Amino acid sequence: MIKIGILGDIGSGKSFVAKAFGYPVFNADEEVSKLYQKDRRVYLKLKKKLPNHISTFPIKKKEISKAIISKKTNLKKIIKIVHIEIRKKMKLFINKNKNKKIVILDIPLLLENKLNQKKDILIFVDSKKSQILKRIKKRKNFNNELFKLFKKIQLPLDYKKNKSDFIIKNDFTKKTLKKSVKLILNKILK
Repeated sequence: MIKIGILGDIGSGKSFVAKAFGYPVFNADEEVSKLYQKDRRVYLKLKKKLPNHISTFPIKKKEISKAIISKKTNLKKIIKIVHIEIRKKMKLFINKNKNKKIVILDIPLLLENKLNQKKDILIFVDSKKSQILKRIKKRKNFNNELFKLFKKIQLPLDYKKNKSDFIIKNDFTKKTLKKSVKLILNKILK
């Protein structure tokens, strides 16, 4: 099984690129949302660590956002609880898809949390900053403070780019993207 990790800036189109490969995708952001919606154990752990912020189940993203903005250390508390669960979900996903030729890991903090292995193929999604900002600001719950905090916990983009085996220039058009993905798959599957 070949594991492909998708790297890039917040809002660079990592999920869009991940889906374009046409193989099973592990999307960490979606899994985190599911945890907040369905996992009572995660709720109880978060409520215990952040009693002034987490009060309802399913957990509302607004509560998480307020907790993070109110105190920087709260983000670390949330990450500690949530990332353990995401690792478990990723292992289940990999086991479930062990007979697939390729799986795609769409995990925003893949390198930061050392979730990749040496033999994994890393693809960096390169997008123009102006396009990224335009896209991010259109998001329903966009919060500039949160955006800045999340940027701080990420490794520098140049570092991620240098670590990558391939770079996809994302101009947010399907035609260009499909061409890039096809080229990469041809090289990987030789």
